[in-house]
Amino acid sequence: MNIVLVVFDTLRKDCVGCYGQSPSWSWLDKYGPVETPHLDAFAAESLVMTRAFPESLPTLPTRRALYTGQRVYPFHDADFKLKGDFVGAPGWGPIPEEQPTLAEMFKEAGYRTGLIADVYHMFKPSKNFWRGFDQWTFLRGQEIDTARSGPAITPEQIDYWLPKAWQSEGKVRFITACLLNMHDRLVEEDYFNARVFQEAVRWLQQNRDADNFFLTVESFDPHEPWFVPEHYRRRYDPGDGPEQVVSGYSDIQGLGPGLVTRTQANYAGLVTMCDRWFGHLMEALRVLGRLDDTMVIVTSDHGHSLGENDWIGKRGYPSTREVFDVPILVRHPQGLGAGQTSDLFVQHTDMTATILSACDIKPTQKLHGKDFWAPALSGGAALRDHVTVAWGSAVTVVNDRWWFNAKANGRGVFLYDIADDPRLGKNVADDHPDVVKELFGVACADAEGGFPDFILDLADRDADAPGCSDLVGRKRD
Repeated sequence: MNIVLVVFDTLRKDCVGCYGQSPSWSWLDKYGPVETPHLDAFAAESLVMTRAFPESLPTLPTRRALYTGQRVYPFHDADFKLKGDFVGAPGWGPIPEEQPTLAEMFKEAGYRTGLIADVYHMFKPSKNFWRGFDQWTFLRGQEIDTARSGPAITPEQIDYWLPKAWQSEGKVRFITACLLNMHDRLVEEDYFNARVFQEAVRWLQQNRDADNFFLTVESFDPHEPWFVPEHYRRRYDPGDGPEQVVSGYSDIQGLGPGLVTRTQANYAGLVTMCDRWFGHLMEALRVLGRLDDTMVIVTSDHGHSLGENDWIGKRGYPSTREVFDVPILVRHPQGLGAGQTSDLFVQHTDMTATILSACDIKPTQKLHGKDFWAPALSGGAALRDHVTVAWGSAVTVVNDRWWFNAKANGRGVFLYDIADDPRLGKNVADDHPDVVKELFGVACADAEGGFPDFILDLADRDADAPGCSDLVGRKRD
């Protein structure tokens, strides 16, 4: 069996129609939910995992876990400060040399391997996320990847694309670099997600002679900046006026409701565009006769807050559903699991194990992830009774009832009763100190070897988030 693994960056689960959810945006009643007809059709032929979470966040730690099946939490030997890159977060570094990758294991098993990606973080100096791929194609120009140096951007262009309230020196540099990379986008096919999926189809056409193949398709969209052809944005916000395509990683003060709506509409439009070009990939697989011998898996690394709790950005503390809930859809070529859903707790490391098992490839190193395919199809025993998700100095633990979030030093606790409060609106930590103690104990137990000093130092420096409980699960020795 062949494998096509599709990873979208920043695709919110509640913006994929097949999940039957919807973000809490006011314009939804007027213009309707985010449209993802191709992903919805794909889901009807797939096993849909409804309780899927990252293992570690953000971008690079997530992919390290997915590409290796190994846990990254709690970031031992992961205090990276590498030339040619910023420190994105703990774990923001290369895949360790001693950890074999999916591509390496597939290549050793005789598969032809390919990577098509515009996730520029994967290709920065010292990174090695292309290890094991016979061909890797990097499409340049996302965010501040310096693909172009001219022509110069005018102040008028900056004022149009970047709200005055957010025109700090750093954000002006950011939007300037993004706009430089945007030059010459005349038609939809010139935009990044369209190019990624067109290149993926080209790879499939060029490698039709391969007996077996493993293709990874990485689309940085719908990550910010949310540049999208106007006809997609107008499906969700038909108005004119200035644009808003960046993430403030801050509260929405100063934007005003019109620019918040425009932010959401640009994101929604980009999701719909990603869906359209994912459909292009699926149609190519059909035309090439590969749907009958290829398993196709779709996931995302994380989501993004777009006005929820008056915040635009993503973060691990306090953790939220719109960031931590991720889609996982698996289409089997024989139709197994088609139209089924599973509420097993699964993480990206489990995808690694499931992909290898589907192709009868034995991992060359013991995986932390577990094959979820058989129990998900049969409704069998759960792989685990909780998940632990790490981001920076914070950890989140989710089980059947509770959503727990705190810093690694035990301070700044959030606890939500999922059954009574599915949108995580009320912190009930003070009412359940025993649950707080238990779940922080789970977080510490999952941090095999304990938290490294640099994580605890970071937790001590990070301020407790507004609205957290004063409860302390553990003080540092």
